[in-house]
Amino acid sequence: MNDVIRLLMNHRSFRNYSGQAVEPWKLKTIIEAAQAAPSWVNGQQVSMIAVRSEERRQQLSALSGNQKHVAEAPVFLVFCMDFHRAKLAAELEGQPFETAADIDALLVGATDVGIALSNAVAAAESLGLGIIPIGGVRRNTAGVIELLQLPEYVFPVVGLCIGYPAGEQPKGSRLPIAAVYHEEVYNPDQQHLIEEYNETHRELLKSQGLTERSWTSMIARFYALNPQYGDSQRTLKQQGFTCENLNKE
Repeated sequence: MNDVIRLLMNHRSFRNYSGQAVEPWKLKTIIEAAQAAPSWVNGQQVSMIAVRSEERRQQLSALSGNQKHVAEAPVFLVFCMDFHRAKLAAELEGQPFETAADIDALLVGATDVGIALSNAVAAAESLGLGIIPIGGVRRNTAGVIELLQLPEYVFPVVGLCIGYPAGEQPKGSRLPIAAVYHEEVYNPDQQHLIEEYNETHRELLKSQGLTERSWTSMIARFYALNPQYGDSQRTLKQQGFTCENLNKE
């Protein structure tokens, strides 16, 4: 196993930070690593906004569901899918800009953000920093858009806390590989694998002195309580992503 694979497989999520500032050169390296990620047609449909202001981090913490680690991490990166530059390219070339009317734009933007985020996570961890991604920025995207002054065709998808960990963190559990890896065709017969994983998940929580609960109970409860997460249905249109072509055949 080489160092890169070892780093990726040793991932941990940190919610507590020491308060030590992240060196500017480390943040620059993380941004450059994220920017180096591949993107659809090399369109580079991602922008990152680094928030270091304590006041803004407090505001983003509240907008993200009062997650205290958003306020406590010395750096909070907001990853946005960004078709603003594509719109400018169309104007420069005298071409119509139709992409935002296509549902595929959302898939492209979210995929590109995910790839860039993965690069940023690996880069940060390789530099001795702790991270945790924050999907909570989608709870109140209207507030995030206003706070960060995002123009049309730019949309916040996920945040990333970055800082020096305040202490050690045990490695989380993962589903058995047979549940997530399929050969040739998808295998839907996974109930027994999930039931086995429930036991693994309970044992991990028990070893950490946490309340024992199954993975399925956590996931089922989350999706039962969040049939529609946040206000994206409204703010996507506000930002120009109309998806008008969805029902046009």
